[in-house]
Formats: sequence, C-alpha cells, structure tokens
Amino acid sequence: MELLNNFSQIEIESPADKIIGQIKELISSGQLNSGDRLPSERLLSERLGVGRTHLREALRKLEFYGILRTHPQSGTVVAGMGLPALEGLIADMLSLHKNDFKSLVDTRVILESNAAMLAAVNRTDEDLIELESALEAHKEKVRNDESSIEEDLLFHLKIAEASKNSVLKSLMLIITPDIMAYFKTHDVCGDGRSEIALKQHDMLLEHIRERNSESAGMLLKEHLNDIVNYVNSSEFDLAKN
Repeated sequence: MELLNNFSQIEIESPADKIIGQIKELISSGQLNSGDRLPSERLLSERLGVGRTHLREALRKLEFYGILRTHPQSGTVVAGMGLPALEGLIADMLSLHKNDFKSLVDTRVILESNAAMLAAVNRTDEDLIELESALEAHKEKVRNDESSIEEDLLFHLKIAEASKNSVLKSLMLIITPDIMAYFKTHDVCGDGRSEIALKQHDMLLEHIRERNSESAGMLLKEHLNDIVNYVNSSEFDLAKN
C-alpha cells in the first residue's frame, strides 16, 4: 500500500478544461487582450470541434471568475484587467478544478442547504411538478440498475431552481459538472448509496411541498453527510492519488 501511494492518477482533461487552457494561452501570448470580443458560440464550437454544451461550461466558469464579461450589445469580451491578473485567475481556476474536490463538496453543502430552505418557502406548483419528474427519472435509472448520477444531480439543480435565487442556481451550475465527473470516476454513489439517496429525495420533496423550510435544510445537510465523510476519509485520499 505504501508503494501504491507513489503512483499518481492519470488525469484526462475535459473538453471544457482544454477550451479554458486555449484561452489562457491566447491571453499569455498576447493574441487575446483585455476588451477583445470573442467569436459567437456557433463559430467557436465549430472551430474547436466541440459541442456547445462543453463550450458554454467553459465560458460560464470563465465569466464566474471575472475573466470574461457578457454585454447585451457587444457579446462576450475579455475582462478589462492586466495580463498577470488574468493569467493568475485562470491558473487558480484550473488548479481548483483538478485538485480541490473537498472544497467543492464544502461549497455544495453551503449552497444546497440554503437552496433547500429557500425552495420550501418560494416553490410554485410548477416547481413541484419539475421536482417530481426529476425524482421519477432518478428512480427509473436505479430500478434498471443503471448509473443515475446525472439524474441525482438534476434533482438537486431543480431544488436550486425552486429556490428562486438566481445566484444560488448559477453557482450550482458552475460546480455541478466537476462534482459529476469525480463521482463517475470514483464510483462515489456505489455500494447501495443510490437507494438511500432516493429515500432522502422523497423526504426532501415532501418537506418542500409542505413548505417546511428548516426540515428541508437539515435533511439536505444530512443527505450530503455521506459524501462529506467520504472526502474526509483515507479512502478519498487513495482515490485522489
């Protein structure tokens, strides 16, 4: 086991990471400067040979970190800050994406527990229908013994939508792809966790339906406690390495 720790996991960059890396290189080489406007999504996705979903994920992260700005009249432009600042922001961003899953989990707990509380207060009848549909899709995958990670996280995103807090929803959209990728790589939801998650999702939906804000927030924290314990365990350290 001690020898095993000397090996490092081979990391395969996601398409979004590759796009972010290209933008960093263009900024570093001076081909892309503060105030420059990016081509349209259609042209960029065609040029890069990737789907718009991957492109939007990269652009969304770059905008969240203040590296890009979107203006209604002029489109997406590089932020008006110096070259060292831009390079440093992107370097920090890529470093977090690759190595700091624990921070993502901690952030998720903070965001989602508050989103659940707000959802219980602000949800509409339409939100309940969306939550029920997402939960049924999750159940269907589990019944068929298929991977249900995407359906699981979609249910959580629907809770964020029901909170009616656009900032919470945007932050969830930023961190969710990274969490989902790690879950798939390390089978975090294995060992019967899906069945447990389903039962807790049922209870969460009921709390939101009954507008029980405090119970929804507490249950959400309990729901994520399993993954919090995982990232604090030696099992996580071995998986990371």
